[in-house]
Amino acid sequence: MQKEKLYSIGEVSRICNISKKALRFYDQIGIITPDVICKENGYRYYNRETLLTVPIVKYYKQMGFKLEEMQDLVEGNTYYFVKQNFISKIDELRIQEQEIHNSYMAVKDWYELIQEAQLVSRSNVQEAGIKYINTADYCYMDQDFSYRYMESIINIDWVNYLESVNNEIAGEVILRFPSWTDKMEGTSTRARIMQRPVRPCMAGTNKTVFGGIMAVTVYHLGALERIGESYKKIQDWARDRGYKCGPESYERYVVDYWTTRNPEEFVTEVIVPVMDGP
Repeated sequence: MQKEKLYSIGEVSRICNISKKALRFYDQIGIITPDVICKENGYRYYNRETLLTVPIVKYYKQMGFKLEEMQDLVEGNTYYFVKQNFISKIDELRIQEQEIHNSYMAVKDWYELIQEAQLVSRSNVQEAGIKYINTADYCYMDQDFSYRYMESIINIDWVNYLESVNNEIAGEVILRFPSWTDKMEGTSTRARIMQRPVRPCMAGTNKTVFGGIMAVTVYHLGALERIGESYKKIQDWARDRGYKCGPESYERYVVDYWTTRNPEEFVTEVIVPVMDGP
């Protein structure tokens, strides 16, 4: 009867493209155990069937299984046992997929804001004009406003609120002011902070829709304490062309304290909806 071929740990390492250190660790935790350990020198030897376990372990790793989750899987088991493990892993990976998507959207949106700010700054675009504002869903929170822009934009109460409703946001911070004339004159006392959620809002969350309107807009470059100058541009533009502005205004912070602490690099879009035109 032909003697079964055994493979040394070095041969298994070479054939299966796996380190000897990994094989020793798999033996330690009971995933791939050598079939023979030489008493004289402690050398490990594996038969062909055990060697074929290595690709199975690699595939489970590819699927996202942790080593401790593989122990009852690599040796084979009942359909039911394997199915239940796969169902649990699918649920886990689905959550991870959503988390990665949320992170991707947050990074992508922030990157695009920086690109927008660079384009505006290089072109020195500071003229008022009219445009259509696309519709989007927003989470929001009403709050007092005292012209402390950094505290209003990097808003601790807002972050705590979003955590309490189990949501995350992406994109720029927007502040809505009930009266654009009060904001221009420095007398606003209330504001609504708004940002786009990355997942559907749960019941009870403050949510609103912004957009689907025509508005006079202008980019403001530099410190926010001078933003009244940009409101004046909107006021003059609308008056000269016969547009009637609505009562509220929105400040869309493209680049702000979240990105830089140098106010001269700030880029803000001031948005004032129009009610009627020429």
